[in-house]
Amino acid sequence: MLVPVTVLDIIDIVLVALILFQLYRIIKGTSAFSIFIVVFLLYLFWLIVKALNMQLVSSLLGQVMGVGVIALIVVFQQEVRRFLLVIGNRYIQNTRFSLKKLFFSAPELPGGIGVVEEIVKAAESMAQKKIGALIVIERQSRLGLYADAGEMIRAKISAELLETIFFKNTPLHDGAVIIEDNLIIAARCPLPVTDQLVLSPHLGMRHRAAIGMSEQTDALVVVISEETGRISVADSGEIRENLTPNDLRNILLMEKVW
Repeated sequence: MLVPVTVLDIIDIVLVALILFQLYRIIKGTSAFSIFIVVFLLYLFWLIVKALNMQLVSSLLGQVMGVGVIALIVVFQQEVRRFLLVIGNRYIQNTRFSLKKLFFSAPELPGGIGVVEEIVKAAESMAQKKIGALIVIERQSRLGLYADAGEMIRAKISAELLETIFFKNTPLHDGAVIIEDNLIIAARCPLPVTDQLVLSPHLGMRHRAAIGMSEQTDALVVVISEETGRISVADSGEIRENLTPNDLRNILLMEKVW
């Protein structure tokens, strides 16, 4: 006898599929992926022995799975953080809803397209001169902790200032620049490095730091390669490479809520 499928059943299946897909996107290429596969297979085995009414094995695995939930949160803490960031950031970005605007009444600084043009101009110039750069652009996640680890600046964004900061002989060229509220708030900021194992071999430490920052926050990170002069953008743990200045302009305008 066939069991009738309701609309709620379909919604249930779709939601589970979406959650699993997001988990796969987040952990693919990391050391956590193989652990996730083992846990998933163990869970399937538990369901099978439970269906076969093998009570001793089922009880033992049930205890393991119960304790395993807490263990998984500890083991996958970075992945859980990224998963929650992806869910929250997608909602905030799609609705163009700003918690900052809701709870803080400080007036917005002028910027928008003008700020984008300054960043694009700086990126194009540094790419031509093969000046390595890391530019972190804040969205919803607050970046104060990363900024505090660097040198505080709080200066108006300009292509000339960005290029000066990343020039090889300046004391601020190592690390990243952080942009918040249309201001350069800090330079020489250390960034977390991704632990992804499957990355193109030509990606250096700047690119790994950019990916790592985009994994742990919702920031957009612009990277200029010192070796090739190529422009890249990291977002949500993924990196888009070999961008033209116009590509960069479009990404900044579409992905950043200015």
